[in-house]
Amino acid sequence: MGRDKALVEVEGSTMIGRVAISLAAANLEPIRIAVAQPEDVEEYGSAIGLDLDIEWVLDSMTHAGPIDAIEEALLDPKCEDGVLQLATVDYPWISSDVFLSLQEGLGEDDCLIMPHDGERGHPLLSLIRNKEVLEIIEGDRRPLRVQFAEAKHSILMEDPSILLNVNTPEDLE
Repeated sequence: MGRDKALVEVEGSTMIGRVAISLAAANLEPIRIAVAQPEDVEEYGSAIGLDLDIEWVLDSMTHAGPIDAIEEALLDPKCEDGVLQLATVDYPWISSDVFLSLQEGLGEDDCLIMPHDGERGHPLLSLIRNKEVLEIIEGDRRPLRVQFAEAKHSILMEDPSILLNVNTPEDLE
């Protein structure tokens, strides 16, 4: 996009702010936000602008890909057990309802539940079981959509307009 997507405004709010508010409204605080450099904390914090419970985490590898970032998060002792809601700023129309539906739909035997728009899954919005998903992705650099599709999982069908991934300025039109 030529600029930091997190700070791009959509309908009067930054993309990072919109996603953070949706996570908070789904009772998913504290929200862990990975940043590339310490200065990002102040800038992103100002962009979010609300008094949300946020844990800022500095990436050990700057500009690592999503698989490396997820693996790093899952290796953190705070994420040893339980589940983790993945979310990225690329989905500014994601709603708390989607996050709540993922929580309700995660089956007992599932490693994860992933939203799907009828054409493709959206692994970066999955609700994952930490231990199981770490075992799946550790050392594997195939696309997440492939790895997650091979795992025992459920699908949450969603409106494609909510799952619009913003990669270019044209995606905002």
